Amino acid sequence: MNIIKNESLEAFKARIRQQTEKTVDPQVEARVTDIIKNVRANGDEALKEYGEKFDGVSLDNLKVTDSQIEEAFNQVNPAVIKALEKAADNIRSFHKLEIGESFEDNPSNGVIRGTKVTPLSAVGIYVPGGTAAYPSSVLMNAIPAKIAGVENIIMVTPPQKNGLNQAVLAAAKIAGVDRIYQVGGAQAIAALAYGTESIPQVDKITGPGNAYVATAKRDVYGQVDIDMIAGPSEIGILADDSASAKDVAADLLSQAEHDVNARAILITNSEKLATAVSKEVEDQLKVLPREAIARQAIENNGFIYLVDTIDLMIDLMNAVAPEHLEIQLENAYDYISKIKNAGSVFLGKYASEPLGDYLAGPNHILPTGGTARFSSPLGVWDFQKRIQYLQYSAEALLADSADVTVLAREEGLEAHARAIESREK
Repeated sequence: MNIIKNESLEAFKARIRQQTEKTVDPQVEARVTDIIKNVRANGDEALKEYGEKFDGVSLDNLKVTDSQIEEAFNQVNPAVIKALEKAADNIRSFHKLEIGESFEDNPSNGVIRGTKVTPLSAVGIYVPGGTAAYPSSVLMNAIPAKIAGVENIIMVTPPQKNGLNQAVLAAAKIAGVDRIYQVGGAQAIAALAYGTESIPQVDKITGPGNAYVATAKRDVYGQVDIDMIAGPSEIGILADDSASAKDVAADLLSQAEHDVNARAILITNSEKLATAVSKEVEDQLKVLPREAIARQAIENNGFIYLVDTIDLMIDLMNAVAPEHLEIQLENAYDYISKIKNAGSVFLGKYASEPLGDYLAGPNHILPTGGTARFSSPLGVWDFQKRIQYLQYSAEALLADSADVTVLAREEGLEAHARAIESREK
C-alpha cells in the first residue's frame, strides 16, 4: 500500500478531489432517459420486457406473494434469521431516538405558530440483486421508515433466474416491508417515481444501486425525493502507535473488497505503523477471496498518509469527509468533538466498521464521495416531513400589518400589501 510523506495540504486536497470527482456517462444517461420514457408510457408491459431483456427472467406477475416470502423465510439458515432479528432490534432501538416531534409556541397575544411532523405516505426501497444482494440493507432502509410511520413501504429488487435471494425476502418480512416487486435497474426507479398498473407511485426512493439506478434516481428527483446518489464504499482510519497494524489492515480491506472503486485511507503520525500496515495489507490480500477486487481498489484508491501531529491528521480527515471513519487512537472517544465531516464514526480498536454494517444499530446507508460535508446518514428524519402553521387574531394582525406592507412594497409586491390591508378594515 502506497505511503505518502511530506505532501502539501494543497496536493492532498487535489488527490481527494480527483478521487471523488463525479461524472455522468452520457451513454448511461441516454439509455436511462429512454427507459424512463418507456415505463411511463407502457407501465407493467415495459417492466416485464426489461426483466426478460436484462435479467433473463419472464414474469407473468411482478408482485412477490406472501407465500413466497413465507417459504423463503422458512428456508433461511436459522442462525441467519437470529442474526437478522438481533440486528433489527438494535436498529429499531437506535432509530427510535431520532423521532422528530411537532412543536407550537405563542410568541405574543393572538399569535400561534408551529410545525407539525408527519410521515411520508409511501416509500420505495431499491434492493440490488444477484451477488450484490444485501439483507442488512433491507433492514437499514425499511426500519427507520417504519418507525417514522410510513404506511406503505414498497420494495423492488431485480428478478433472478434461480429465484430471489431468500435472506433478502426474510429481512423484508422482519423489517415490515408491505409489498415486494421483482423489477430492477432504472426501470424500477421509473416505476416507483411514476407508478404502473401494479406498482404504486411513492413519495421517496431510497437504497443503493448501479450506475443506471443512480442515474435514474438523479433524473426522477423532483418528481419524488431520493435519499442520495451513493458512490463507491470508503473508509478513513486515524491511527497512532497504539493501533494494531493487523486490525487496521483488516478494516481497510473490509471496504476495499466491496468495489474496485472503493477508497481505503489511513492517516497516521507513526512511520512504524504505516510500514507495518502496508505489509499487512499485502499479506492479507493474498488470502482474501475477493482479492482481485480489493487489490484493484487498494492500488487505485488506497494510500497511507504520514504526518507529524494528531491535529493535522484530523484536519486532513475532515477534508476527506469519509463515509466510514475509524479513530484508532489512544483515548479515541476524546476526539469525537473534533470530527466535523464523516458519515459514521467508529471509536477505539474494538469498534470495527463491520459492526456498523450489520448489527450495532446506527445506519449503514451513508454519504459517500465527500458528501458527508453537507449530508447525513439515512434516518427516521428522511421519512418525515414538516408542515408549518400560523394563526393570527385580528388584533395581532393590526399590530404587524404596517411592517408587512412596508416590506411587501419594498419588494415591489403590491398585491401582498393589499392582502394585508384588506383585513385592516
